[in-house]
Amino acid sequence: MFGYVAQGYPHRRIAGLLFSLLLVPLCSAEVLRSSNEENGLETWHFIDGDIEIELVQRLPDQTRALLMNHAFSKAVIEQLALGCMFQTIIRNSGKSLTGQAVSIDLTQWRMQHAGHTGSILLKEPLLASWSDEDADPAAKLVIRWGMFPTRQEYLPGDYNWGLTAYGIPPGSRFDLFVTWQEGETQHSGEIRDIVCAPDVDKLK
Repeated sequence: MFGYVAQGYPHRRIAGLLFSLLLVPLCSAEVLRSSNEENGLETWHFIDGDIEIELVQRLPDQTRALLMNHAFSKAVIEQLALGCMFQTIIRNSGKSLTGQAVSIDLTQWRMQHAGHTGSILLKEPLLASWSDEDADPAAKLVIRWGMFPTRQEYLPGDYNWGLTAYGIPPGSRFDLFVTWQEGETQHSGEIRDIVCAPDVDKLK
């Protein structure tokens, strides 16, 4: 399974992940854009207050390889593989020392692509749209547990990872508008010029 929850431990970066850093100021936030020297996949790392959001490109073939091991129809495999998926990590760093929880609700996130603004893909409507011929119950569990939780609360030091999907073609560019809550305060931010991985065997 590719989703995971950890509590009370700081996230450790995979060695060699962050290279060629580009710092983009966004109000009080910052976004680090980096490229993995070994495979060429890019990462966008959003930091604002106690929240950190990382989006790591995922090649369509990586998603195909995962789903082909389960009872998904070919159409569903291609729908997801070509749907601009990112490995996503969200954490509450707790660096403010306030002890406040951070909450996210992906139904409130918005993306802008080709002049249009809309919601990101969520697992609940995806699962509801598939028949048992599209995906059997065991296959649906892969998506239910593997895609990022739609709503979640993080205490200081908590983090989670899973997949988020944006439903646009490989190689597309988009801006992502994120919202979260720290304690009783609602916050928002923007990650600009995110690029979906192309549909190729490998980048390097």
